[in-house]
Amino acid sequence: MNFHKLIILLFFVIFSFFSCSKKEKQNTSSKNKITLKSKKLIPEKVKIIPKKRLDTLNNTNVVAFLTEYGKQNSETKVLFKTRLGDITIKLYKDTPLHRASFIFLTKMGYFNTTCFHRVVPDFIAQGGNSENRTTADFRNKYKQYLIPSEFKRNHKHKRGALAAARQWENNPKKLSTPFEFYFIQKRKGEHHLDFEHTVFGEVIKGMPVIDEIISQKADTDEWPFIDVHITAQVIE
Repeated sequence: MNFHKLIILLFFVIFSFFSCSKKEKQNTSSKNKITLKSKKLIPEKVKIIPKKRLDTLNNTNVVAFLTEYGKQNSETKVLFKTRLGDITIKLYKDTPLHRASFIFLTKMGYFNTTCFHRVVPDFIAQGGNSENRTTADFRNKYKQYLIPSEFKRNHKHKRGALAAARQWENNPKKLSTPFEFYFIQKRKGEHHLDFEHTVFGEVIKGMPVIDEIISQKADTDEWPFIDVHITAQVIE
């Protein structure tokens, strides 16, 4: 009996050894599969958050749109090319809505459909309009949106200042039109316009070109007889 018990005990020990080895191998194998499966699932679980869509712009979302667009497009310099020469413009960071709007319209190609449509010697050169149907299409596409004023004490209507045009009637909040702008040409500036129109940039190169544009012969509506077309591009 002792011999048989010994045989049975030995058999049980051997069986248990192989059973434990098999379980250990199975557990190791399962861990490997879990690791590989986890690695494989990671790309599927990671959500890539796209930039907010910026394909609509109107008076109901203008602030939100331009705020987000400004974050995604931080440039501050725009180059105007004309038949009379080039003008380099610096946009102010502390007028963020106007800066973002100007960059947006430049990148969308709006200003490329326009010209300097009003020249007044010893006063201003105004641009951003034309008789081109495409110009009107752009304005209608963006619902003729308006921008809240961004008056700053340190931004005055000095020579070379870039400011936004606006309607004077029925516009108590002095909202700006984003589509038309003007440069101050008068050497002493036009400070009676301070805090009436938002100044959001200035000419840093090309003031003689502004002088030349203003010297163009114009009709009774102050529109040059020969258009001074604009080709605009963001440079930095």
